[in-house]
Amino acid sequence: MGSLAQIRVGGVTIGGGAPVVVQSMTLTKTHDVEATIAQIAALASAGCEVVRCAVPKIEDADALARIVRLSPIPVIADIHFNASLALRAIEAGVAAVRINPGNIGGPDKVELVVKAAKKAGVAMRIGANSGSLPAHLTALAQQDQAEALVAAALEEVTILERLDYRDFKISVKATHVPTMIRAYRMLAAKVPYPLHLGVTEAGTPFAGTIKSAIGIGSLLADGIGDTFRVSLTADPVKEVEVAWEILKALGLRERGPVMIACPSCGRDNVG
Repeated sequence: MGSLAQIRVGGVTIGGGAPVVVQSMTLTKTHDVEATIAQIAALASAGCEVVRCAVPKIEDADALARIVRLSPIPVIADIHFNASLALRAIEAGVAAVRINPGNIGGPDKVELVVKAAKKAGVAMRIGANSGSLPAHLTALAQQDQAEALVAAALEEVTILERLDYRDFKISVKATHVPTMIRAYRMLAAKVPYPLHLGVTEAGTPFAGTIKSAIGIGSLLADGIGDTFRVSLTADPVKEVEVAWEILKALGLRERGPVMIACPSCGRDNVG
């Protein structure tokens, strides 16, 4: 199941035949440590194994050391636009950082983050996203968005490999489910690294659950994917609950009872 390569995010093993790992993301302002830790605790109780926290400001980065210390599960810093925040997050002791090749600031900024992560023994996720591809891939994205997503990810992989850094996973998320599925299949054929699955901006609990079950479930059924987040516009605990239902439906992992119930029809004599 999944990739050949294996990494560790804190104490959690991802890839290389390890069980598929369930992730989610906090909705709190990360600098509100009490609220963030309370939400992480709720997520962990629901079965979340790794949690991501947004770090858009310096005060969020400065709160990470305390959050990392108090969190019951590994913490990933989610970084956009500002490589210096990634460096602060690494110094704070996060288990991993997620950067977006479309907005982190170019190869020089990526190299700064990679060198710091390598020195600290911190994992990374290269997170290409259909909504924020690098400008030079705009024309390709208009022709084939899946190709553009894979190209964006592979450009960053080249930098990481050149720096002899391989403690990373990759995502190529799209809002369009067929595009997302095709992008991950293309990427899986090209790299041995762990893959983080997800349908970005999946939507409301009802629609988002269906999109994620189809997109993520299709790939997991084919043996593609090592960790994932179900992205819903809802309480993140719901994301974790849906994630476990996807794993249970595929027979990959179980948490809690498996419910089997007749949908009812005209043959029903109950009541």
